[in-house]
Amino acid sequence: MKRIFMLLMLISLNCLAQQTTIYSIGDSTMADKSEPEVNPERGWGQMLPQFFTEAVKVDNRAVNGRSTRSFINEKRWEAILKVIKSGDYVFIQFGHNDEKFEDSTRYTNPHTAYRHNLIKFVTESRAKGAIPVLFSSIVRRNFNEKGVLIDTHGDYPLETRLVAMEYHVPFVDLGYLSEVLEMSYGPEKSKELHLHFKPGEIPFYPKGKADDTHLCEKGATAIANLALNEIKLLNDPSLDKLKKGMK
Repeated sequence: MKRIFMLLMLISLNCLAQQTTIYSIGDSTMADKSEPEVNPERGWGQMLPQFFTEAVKVDNRAVNGRSTRSFINEKRWEAILKVIKSGDYVFIQFGHNDEKFEDSTRYTNPHTAYRHNLIKFVTESRAKGAIPVLFSSIVRRNFNEKGVLIDTHGDYPLETRLVAMEYHVPFVDLGYLSEVLEMSYGPEKSKELHLHFKPGEIPFYPKGKADDTHLCEKGATAIANLALNEIKLLNDPSLDKLKKGMK
């Protein structure tokens, strides 16, 4: 019996060693949310595990309110570098908070500090044998009176794309994909993807809520699905192991 127990333990440890981990780094649109039993908000990174087999583990390190600057300065990136292993993946999506020019702890110039920080994530991931994947920021639900969806992210998605091109990093244009999603729903129905509740409608928001940036479960699941479907379409050998782990 002891030998059987030891054998099972060895098999279990071997399976864990072979398990691929996705480390997600980013902001509130990607982050796990607390109190999921009552809180309707979800990050799209929070929805990823349902799309993978046990061969892939999702370790979502995205945090509300973080930019590339604050994520690094708070040593959150340093903590990941201590545990990441060869063959793991790093999903990178920032921009929403990098653009907050009124906050010196978060703001980055898209063409200098933001670009530099993305390159840091890419090169240091690769130094550990991990595979970085860059995502442009999801759009905000920002329709004008004519029903046109207006961009709010400026040059941040462009710089993400340029870093991906220059450093040959798999790139998912989540800005475009989420834009198409929002427009397919239209100005009014697209509220279903976000956090729109009337006063007294749900206990979590007794005074109501009208949030066009963050996602509900429906919206977050749709974004996660779009991201992974795009990864399946990318002709990049470095993504093969990730694709094999998808359900």
